[in-house]
Parts: sequence; structure tokens; C-alpha cells
Amino acid sequence: MLTKRIIPCLDIKDNRVVKGVKFLGLRDAGDPVEVAKIYDQQKADELVFLDITASFENRKTLVHLVQKIAENIFMPFTVGGGIADVGDIVNLLNAGADKVSLNTAAVKFPGLISQAAKKFGSQCIVVAIDAKKTYNDIASSDFHWQVYINGGRTPTELDALDWAKEAARLGAGEILLTSMDCDGTKDGYDLELTKAVVGAVSIPVIASGGAGKLEHFYDVLTNAGADAALAASLFHYAELSIEQVKEYLVQKGVPVRNEKKN
Repeated sequence: MLTKRIIPCLDIKDNRVVKGVKFLGLRDAGDPVEVAKIYDQQKADELVFLDITASFENRKTLVHLVQKIAENIFMPFTVGGGIADVGDIVNLLNAGADKVSLNTAAVKFPGLISQAAKKFGSQCIVVAIDAKKTYNDIASSDFHWQVYINGGRTPTELDALDWAKEAARLGAGEILLTSMDCDGTKDGYDLELTKAVVGAVSIPVIASGGAGKLEHFYDVLTNAGADAALAASLFHYAELSIEQVKEYLVQKGVPVRNEKKN
């Protein structure tokens, strides 16, 4: 089994870290730079920064804040939100990002994925997919996972599995998959969705949405086959630490990075 990653996420609104449930009811979770420093000290494998209202507000990501965070951490740093073109990617990479996360722009302009992958390398390009279970009609039990953009505000006609395959074909190096149904609930990751996307693509999948206890990390990394598990509120409010999650996974036989050697 390849080494699994544990990734905290900073959802940013008005220069602050925020967290909600199912993308709604946002509450404050601290100063982004200070929170990032804590995760660096806890040996998080990566940090994800998502300016969650940038696309909806039709503005660019907060480059100055990205730069400030990058100056204070030593782990890989992925930044998303408000990216519209290659120029925006250049600005974020110059500000200290190691990877960029494309969501709304990738859906609207799929060619941006291949353009960016050719220019910067696939390892730099993460395609974020926000997916919600949608029943095909009222009387039917048939469903698919519908892709949403603009921070979960706008439904699209895209099916999450089809879109994940297309993103990988276009050159994405990784999928950041968020279950909108499970986001912030702490009831566990959407194992069915994650497993389906993992099975549909050959690139790494980061599972997001629903982490509430140690067992949830184990389930999504083993039973659903995710390459990494992302969490936010659980870490922001110190209900669990990165070290606790990694120690638990090691005890369960799951290989993780930066594990303590006795």
C-alpha cells in the first residue's frame, strides 16, 4: 500500500478561516497564517487553501494571504479559488503555492486543465470536484453524483464520475473530491462516492467531507481506496490532531508519512 496523506484544509472567507456544514452556516475558525503554522508544526503532509467565495464574487484569490502563509510553512501547499486563467496560476505559484486547485474555471473552460498541465506539469494541477447525490427522478431510486461550482452554489449538468475521468484525461494530476452531502457533518466520508471515483481514474484522489473520528480516516483510506484524507473543522477546533490521526493509522497498519519511529 502506498503511503497515505493527511491534509488539513483552510476554507477562506474575508481573510479568515471558516467552516460550515454542507457548505452552509459558516463560522469563524481563526487567522489563516496562525492556523497554517500549527499544521506545519503537527507535520501535516500538505495544506490546502481554498478561497471559497472568490469564484462566486468574480474576483481573484487573495495572493497576499497565500504569500504570507507560504512564508511560514514548509509543507506542500495547494491553493484554489478564483483562478480563471494561466496568469492566475503563475501568480499563485510565484506567491509560494506548490499546486493549484481548479474547480469552477475547469468546468467552464476544460481546456485550462490541459493548458496548465502542459505549462506547469500535471503534478501542479489539482481538479476539485464538489459533488452531491441527486436522484434521477422522484419515483426512482436511481441516482448520480451531480457536480456543483461557485463554492457549491451552482449545479451543473456534469456527472461527478464522468467529470473526474475527463479531468484526468485532460491532464489533472490529482482529484480533490468533496461530498457536499457529508461536508461538516462529522458522520464519516462518503465511502460510496469516493470508491466510485477512485475506481474511475488512475490519478490520486483526496477524499473530503465528513471526517468526525479516527475510524473515518481508516475507512476512507482503506475501504474506499483514497490516496489522502482531507479534514477541516475536526482539526481547526482541536478535536483531533494530525499526530493522533497518524498514530492511529500506523497502529491499524496503514502507512503514513512522517510516522514516529520508536
